[in-house]
Amino acid sequence: MLLNFMASAFAAHPYARRMSIVPSVKAKEIIAVLLKAGFKIVRQSGSHIRFQHKQDATRQTGVPYHNVDVPRWLVREIMRQAKISVKEFLKLLRT
Repeated sequence: MLLNFMASAFAAHPYARRMSIVPSVKAKEIIAVLLKAGFKIVRQSGSHIRFQHKQDATRQTGVPYHNVDVPRWLVREIMRQAKISVKEFLKLLRT
């Protein structure tokens, strides 16, 4: 009983942490999404690949190409720089 009350009180708090809908994914998957969204590879420096949109040069981003999952905060930052919404990213990820 007390646990249910505490859980509901925490969930109702305005600063309660919520699960992010942005997944942590592999760099290969992010690269595939960017290529489907109309980006091209501009250059590669070491293990980082730079992308630029084919029609809008202001849309550019970089992706670290390592053997680990890219963290959620970095996936969100890549989407922000590429001007891709979460909804569009998830749709392209599934196709």
